[in-house]
Amino acid sequence: MIIKGILISSVAVFENHIANGGEKLLGNASSIKRRPDGKVYVSGQMQRHVLFSAIDRLNREDEGKGSTFVSNGDGVSNQIENDIRADMGGFMHPSKGDYSGRRTAPLTVTPAVALSESEIGRDLLVRLKQNPEESEQKQALATKEFSEFDLMHMNFFLDVSSLGTSKAYEYENEFHINTHFFKHTNERERERRVNLFVEATRSMNDYANQARNAVSGEPQKVLIVFDTKLSRKASRYFTANEKEKANFLKELDARKAKYFLGDDAHGETSVFEAYSQAFKLLKESSLNDPCDGDDDVQTFAKAFGSE
Repeated sequence: MIIKGILISSVAVFENHIANGGEKLLGNASSIKRRPDGKVYVSGQMQRHVLFSAIDRLNREDEGKGSTFVSNGDGVSNQIENDIRADMGGFMHPSKGDYSGRRTAPLTVTPAVALSESEIGRDLLVRLKQNPEESEQKQALATKEFSEFDLMHMNFFLDVSSLGTSKAYEYENEFHINTHFFKHTNERERERRVNLFVEATRSMNDYANQARNAVSGEPQKVLIVFDTKLSRKASRYFTANEKEKANFLKELDARKAKYFLGDDAHGETSVFEAYSQAFKLLKESSLNDPCDGDDDVQTFAKAFGSE
């Protein structure tokens, strides 16, 4: 099959976590972020951070990485051919002269949201001075909120058509008359980056950098969709009723999309098996290529005349 879009929807177990804590909203109580309906959530920004941290780690360990790297989020380059964050995550360079300084991200995510209302607990943090001559004002008491147990629903989507490629628009008398595509990586590298993306969605572990505890976003349930069109409709699968779930899968079957369901807790197919089947299909499939081959692969700087 020819893959145009990849959607990965998953549910992960978060226990006793502060995966996206907020500011101290209640005096000295550090508050966890939650919606008005009581469900805690992890922002899309944090989800992207954790995903790209996983991609960076996997890329550094990959023998076929060549000169590729994942730039820091505060210093994204325009080297789509080398910088995986620039390619997948996009960039905005508003003061870079005449070339196109904006790239819409092919990779998008949703916030992670608890499937049901969260139970919030509070830790009492005490700092005591052992010197009896110290002032009592230097003793410290504080509380920190945490969520006891959540099944967190999250989604990741990759527009394969835009991976490793760029659009350029031709104008005449201020009218758009044509669109050109530039290719910045060959097909082998595009396929490698797709594999990095899929693998990273089951390697989400860098919440601990913020929460200071071992929060894991590795899926308990997963739906992996290799689609023949750009669609995120199945991202609602794990929040839908049984009738809607069946209709989602019927629609995917009707357009010959391929999908894999894994459930470690109750399914016949485990999450590991679902990913294994997905990687097998990737090897047997092709990626949608608006440039029709590797005949004219060039750097972003050369394509837009900024080198």
